[in-house]
Amino acid sequence: MAGIGEGQRRQGGRPQGPPPRAQFPPRPRFEPVDREKTCPLLLRVFTKIGGHHGDEDFAVRGKEPKDEVQIYTWKDATLRELTDLVKEVAPAARRKSARLSFAFVYPDNNGRFKVKEVGMTYSYGNGRLDDSKTLAELRFQIGDYLDVAIL
Repeated sequence: MAGIGEGQRRQGGRPQGPPPRAQFPPRPRFEPVDREKTCPLLLRVFTKIGGHHGDEDFAVRGKEPKDEVQIYTWKDATLRELTDLVKEVAPAARRKSARLSFAFVYPDNNGRFKVKEVGMTYSYGNGRLDDSKTLAELRFQIGDYLDVAIL
């Protein structure tokens, strides 16, 4: 009598295969900030039409790109909220077909700044793409910059 190999049927009619993949725990939901009682943070936002700034644009402290906007906000701010604020100061972001790509600019372990894309929104159209993601959910750290590519 031959043995039963992997993937063949056993008693009960169920196929015997590899064990199911490990499930990752869901991302933690962050509690909303009481904006009446919590002091906002200063977020340095750099905008660029056509693409993101490169790592080298942030290599020298004090010589960051000139197209900077400073926004006071909270870590529970969504990318939709930030999109609406950027639209107030960047006419190119107001185009109906505009997409805004968000990236965090942060120092790596060697102290060099890195640009990492974290989400995208459309200029108009709530509820699409990454509109509802918050800075906290995206792992924003106070002191990071925000680079916004207007596409």
